[in-house]
Amino acid sequence: MDTPSPGTPGNGPATPAAAAPNAAAANGAPDTAALVASLSLLEKAALLSGADVWRTRGIPRLGVPQIWMSDGPHGLRKQTGSADHLGLAQSEPATCFPTAATVANSWDEALAEDIGRALGREARAQGVHVLLGPGLNIKRSPLGGRNFEYFSEDPELSGRLAAGYVRGIQSQGVAATPKHFAVNSQELRRMVSDSVVDERTLRELYLTAFEIVVREASPWAVMSSYNLVNGVYAHENRELLTDVLREEWGFDGAVISDWGGGNDAVAAVAAGGTIEMPSPGFDSARAIVAAVDAGTLAVADLDARVAEVLSLVLRVTAAGKTEPIDVDAHHALARQAAAESAVLLRNESQLLPLAAGTRVALIGDFAETPRYQGSGSSAVNPTRLTNLRDAIANTGLTLEGFAAGYTRRGSETEDAVLRGVATALAARADVAVMALGLPESDESEGLDRTHLHLPDTQLAALRAVAATGTPVVVVLAGGGAIETPWLDHTAAVLHAYLGGQAGAEGIWDVLTGAVEPGGRLAETFPRQLQDDPLTGRFPAQGPTAQYREGMFSRYRYYATAGVDPAFPLGFGLSYTTFSYGDLRVTAEGATFTVTNTGTRAGVDVPQLYVRRTSDSAVPRPALELKGFRKLRLEPGASETVTVPFTERTFRFWDTANGAWQVEAGSYEILVGSHSAALILSAPLEVTGTVPSGAPVPALADYSRGEVRAVPDAAFAALLGRPVPADAWGRGPLVENTPMDQLGRARSGLARLAFRFLESRKRAADAKGEPDLNILFVYNAPFRIIHKMSGGMATRRVTDGVLTVINGRPFAGLGRAIGGYFRGRRDERRTARAFTDASEARVDHQDRRPR
Repeated sequence: MDTPSPGTPGNGPATPAAAAPNAAAANGAPDTAALVASLSLLEKAALLSGADVWRTRGIPRLGVPQIWMSDGPHGLRKQTGSADHLGLAQSEPATCFPTAATVANSWDEALAEDIGRALGREARAQGVHVLLGPGLNIKRSPLGGRNFEYFSEDPELSGRLAAGYVRGIQSQGVAATPKHFAVNSQELRRMVSDSVVDERTLRELYLTAFEIVVREASPWAVMSSYNLVNGVYAHENRELLTDVLREEWGFDGAVISDWGGGNDAVAAVAAGGTIEMPSPGFDSARAIVAAVDAGTLAVADLDARVAEVLSLVLRVTAAGKTEPIDVDAHHALARQAAAESAVLLRNESQLLPLAAGTRVALIGDFAETPRYQGSGSSAVNPTRLTNLRDAIANTGLTLEGFAAGYTRRGSETEDAVLRGVATALAARADVAVMALGLPESDESEGLDRTHLHLPDTQLAALRAVAATGTPVVVVLAGGGAIETPWLDHTAAVLHAYLGGQAGAEGIWDVLTGAVEPGGRLAETFPRQLQDDPLTGRFPAQGPTAQYREGMFSRYRYYATAGVDPAFPLGFGLSYTTFSYGDLRVTAEGATFTVTNTGTRAGVDVPQLYVRRTSDSAVPRPALELKGFRKLRLEPGASETVTVPFTERTFRFWDTANGAWQVEAGSYEILVGSHSAALILSAPLEVTGTVPSGAPVPALADYSRGEVRAVPDAAFAALLGRPVPADAWGRGPLVENTPMDQLGRARSGLARLAFRFLESRKRAADAKGEPDLNILFVYNAPFRIIHKMSGGMATRRVTDGVLTVINGRPFAGLGRAIGGYFRGRRDERRTARAFTDASEARVDHQDRRPR
């Protein structure tokens, strides 16, 4: 547990009452109501925002300690030294596990829970109480810049794996924080983008994964997203945070804002937003106190949020002694996860697995300097890091030699020389293993991808090596889908995604057959980007991200519109073969048999999909994943698999009644090895809760899956309201205008600042190393001036800056300067009052500072 430092506001010595809350927690019944009643109004308000970048505020006189939060979707990221506002500085060493996009390919809930348990153990060992993950937003587009942090395009798979992470993390007494709630699909202007989505699509596609996690794993916290959802910021969206999350799903934890995601602190408290991070100083606390005094914020809402904070603190400080970390065991788990999550996409003439003694030409810069994780706030400082060049030493293979083959940034003169060396090496070997993939600049928090292809310099190297006649095995690195028109130049392809610190060892385990290929794609790979229905509309360039495709994204679109992907959802090859048979379907579920018909032990992931075959009152995709199992079978062995139907199997969201319903009628249950190989099928008549309905003519485009260019009238019919305007206003810039709109400011000085910002961004892009601080500012609204300065600036300063930008430089400068000094005085006074109160230096009968 983090120990508060003496002398810092809110961190004074605890009174003898300090033992009471923890004693209550140990008895399983923390008395948060008594604690809430003991707090002054200022203390309550102050508890709802952070003390700094990573810590909450404490109340020493009541024994309420500060708790520490840390990034941690795939590895702990506890910062060392002074924390920067984005949390991008150096962090303590921790095990870097494969990213969520990688582990999703395992389709293995037990493995997810094992990883979660290790993450929780490392968090406790470093004094971290709240781990900010896992990320489980739906991958709406293959271009999503943060797709490497998310599991899948399907909510059933995403939710079940995320639930495994949450159970594992919280088994160690550390709070998990599923994120980002909700409908967070693009990085461009992520802090101001409004996700406009119809209620049925919202419920069935974008909220279901979170619902699974909440109902099946009971997380102690949830992180709200940056974006607006249908016109309301997620952290102050009552429908999401109270009506759905708490009242419908039964969530009893704290909602923590994404860093800088707080907008209106008073609105957040009323809606269900618990903690604003990072610290905005005491600006938000003063606003909350003023709203209560004015009667515009209910004390009951304030007390509910404070109780959530205290409950979280009690939960994460109730654990016993911290055990030391077995670094080797965690590295071994990371290796296992990397191997079991790698997806074999191609294996011509059964080239793989490679036999002992095979002479290998190892080619590719990635083989020496691996891409093993994404860029941004999830970046982990690994305890160790392996690469393919070093790790081959323990495989039984013979390394004929290593050649870089290409440069990361593409220098044609240098690349031509490197290709020559690589081809000469390949010509002497039995097989060429080429490490290719997406460079760091293609995938990062803060920006979305612009294409799906590999760099030309890598493809030129591949063609040159393939021309030698030596069989080529391509090992791909990247956080998502990649176009593969170059497949004919290869004998085998293994997509390792982003495998973490032990990824290289895991890759060799699969290539040599020490581990059977068990990975299956958790997302669809299009043949070309143009096949995706969002092409040209993602990321949204205006203020609204309009989800015009409704339910028909990724595999749902391909199946409905009859478009063949390069690799479908659930695809993955094995070193053995499997047969399916004996499908039997009842009202309770489906039972079938899977047999290993090959000569090797193997891993299979049978998947169950549902299709509606009779007319429906709502447009439905041709296929929807509703269940799966992970099997390990010896040669000749069979297993009878039962996939039970759940409350999610046949339901749809009835917008007319605002409730889940099951539409009576005919369905087809389909089972197979992936979404395009469903070899077993059986009909099923479902009684339902509502009768079968007729298709709605206004939604005919959706019924046919024709969603590439949905007209306004059809989208309005889906939304049930007019389509909102999608253009940046031409009026004055305001605090929620993104800073990339500075170029249209009235102030010449502001436009000059924008050109400087643009030049910095272009320089970083040219180097192939995204500057995340620049990207954050570029996409962020002006409110970050007062929301992310730790109290150095208040809203008055932001107002002054905007006055300058909007063409009134003298008035604005006066407001900014006056606002700064007034704000500093207010901060000192509030900090002193809070410290006096929290350290028991006030008369708590009248709550006045002494």
